[in-house]
Amino acid sequence: MEEVQIISYSPKYAKVFKSLNEAWITKYFELEEEDIKTLGDPEKIILDGGFILVAILRTKGEAVGVCALRKSGDKTYEFSKMAVSEEMQGLGIGKKLGEAAIEKAKGVGAKRIFLEGNTALKASIHLYKKLGFNEIKGQKSHYKRVNIVMERHIE
Repeated sequence: MEEVQIISYSPKYAKVFKSLNEAWITKYFELEEEDIKTLGDPEKIILDGGFILVAILRTKGEAVGVCALRKSGDKTYEFSKMAVSEEMQGLGIGKKLGEAAIEKAKGVGAKRIFLEGNTALKASIHLYKKLGFNEIKGQKSHYKRVNIVMERHIE
């Protein structure tokens, strides 16, 4: 596999952030109001104190994956909007994005990262567990598709 580099978001990646996320959401679920707002204005994640990371193929400069860390509280971030282009799935890009997001959260003093998912997406749940996330009960979501919430504490 070609080497992948994880970089910080810039506005030139807005279209790929939107298209990669729309692709997986519409393949398995339906776009919800919150998706449309977030995907239409990814810079708001950054303006609100969060981060977006982009996975780039080194030689081509092509963006093949994205993920966001949304600031959710003083030392809490939500890991969200992770997407890898369908033809690049299964090559470890999601794991690289997840590890980079965890390191980014550590670097800004986060103590907790949580995510909202769906157990039908078995590969993503498996990845989240490998990244150290554990299921938590009783947390509500504003997405209809969410049936599992997971968190990871940062030392």
